[in-house]
Amino acid sequence: MKQNKIKIKMPVRKRIALVAHDNKKRDLLEWTAFNKDKLKDCVIYATGTTGKLLEEETGIKVKRLKSGPLGGDQQLGALIAENEIDILIFFWDPLEPQPHDPDVKALLRIAVVWNIPIANNRSSADFIFSSALMDEPYERILPDYDSYTERIIPKEEQ
Repeated sequence: MKQNKIKIKMPVRKRIALVAHDNKKRDLLEWTAFNKDKLKDCVIYATGTTGKLLEEETGIKVKRLKSGPLGGDQQLGALIAENEIDILIFFWDPLEPQPHDPDVKALLRIAVVWNIPIANNRSSADFIFSSALMDEPYERILPDYDSYTERIIPKEEQ
């Protein structure tokens, strides 16, 4: 069965979420400082401590959310689902267990569901950020989820 597709417009002024686990915060801060001039033209969201460090060390204006383990990852997921985030840059630490791993997995899952670009390390962030698509409108293509949200759930027989 052919599934319908819908297009979501991504504006020229990108809305970017910046997140980093503790052992990757320094790496994200260095990456942000290197890309500071371009990031100033974007709307930046960040979770708790990362957002605070970004503001203090780079002077970039950040819409700060709660710390990841305190609900910030879930706040970002909700913003993605509401089409308020265009790109997720999440420097995660694959070698350190995180108490909020289920939240991290949920955030990455929702980013894939809504087909937004995701960078999980400095190299992938560099590739996304150097793309010509960063400076122009872009249409994300995703399945029309109406068939899922409007499906009929059979009632239990009593």
